[in-house]
Amino acid sequence: MLNLMKALTAPRAISGYEKAVSDKILPLIAPYTDKVWSDAMGNLIAYKKGTSENAKKIMLCAHMDEIGFLVTHVDDNGFIRVAPIGGINPVAAAFTNVTFGGGVKGVMVLEAGVTPADIKVDKLLIDIGAKDKKEAEKKVKIGDYCALEGGFTRLLGRRIAGRPLDDRVGCAVLIKIAEKLTETPCADDVYFVFSVQEEVGVRGAKTATYGIMPDIGLAYDVTGTGDSVGAKPMACSVGGGAAIKIKDSSVLCDRELVDELAAVAKENDIKHQFEILLAGGTDTSSMQMTGAGCRAAALSIPTRYIHSGVEMLDLNDAEACVDLTVAWLRK
Repeated sequence: MLNLMKALTAPRAISGYEKAVSDKILPLIAPYTDKVWSDAMGNLIAYKKGTSENAKKIMLCAHMDEIGFLVTHVDDNGFIRVAPIGGINPVAAAFTNVTFGGGVKGVMVLEAGVTPADIKVDKLLIDIGAKDKKEAEKKVKIGDYCALEGGFTRLLGRRIAGRPLDDRVGCAVLIKIAEKLTETPCADDVYFVFSVQEEVGVRGAKTATYGIMPDIGLAYDVTGTGDSVGAKPMACSVGGGAAIKIKDSSVLCDRELVDELAAVAKENDIKHQFEILLAGGTDTSSMQMTGAGCRAAALSIPTRYIHSGVEMLDLNDAEACVDLTVAWLRK
């Protein structure tokens, strides 16, 4: 899992520009599935045929995109203004290294004189070291994208911190599930969907679901925790196991499916906990409500400091999501 996360956090791929990470995932998932393709939105979909003649269609979904910025203006001194793509925390973004899609490096800074209380996205700008506008525009143009530099640091135990763990860890979980299913195939047809544009409105999962029309959908994403200093009370904690979602602000998960997952976790002694997220949502809602709809739930990886450069999680929780899904599919 650690090496897989190294590979998946290396590319920059903000919403709408996911091809770099899609290209990285394709050769990793293809050996374990029967067919792989991309749809019109850019979702990467891998299909694994089940063993039953009356197979159900199961859709497992994790998003590829990350939050970032688009260039909107280059001033006379070569400083670059940007617009946010996704839920940007301006405090976390200030004074960090950024990388543009074309490979140009820069630093995200604040306008001079901005106080901590006044830090907002429109006060952020990027310095690439250009002497003036003419030199800057040779390297960066309007509409180019950039994101905070990726990668992670190993902490104590099996915990890591960095970005974009949201949601490359979900993508890693799907790849590991596919790998394990080669050992003992399941009865149902499984569609592994690596979705686009989740961070700007769970858009890619809608079109993917419409094309597949699954009977059951499971989303894999990070979730907040209640175990950091000053956090609002929440049952999820890093290291507490796979988080079985009950609700978030966009979805009420299928209760029967939630109970099924919990029962399988208990039967197989898989560490788990339950998630009720009061703010935020995932691709679960898109799967549940697209077309005629489907039974939908989610397995989440508890993560501290989401949408920062130091997102932190425990790889044991990610592997618990893998083990729980495989046990549920086989059952």
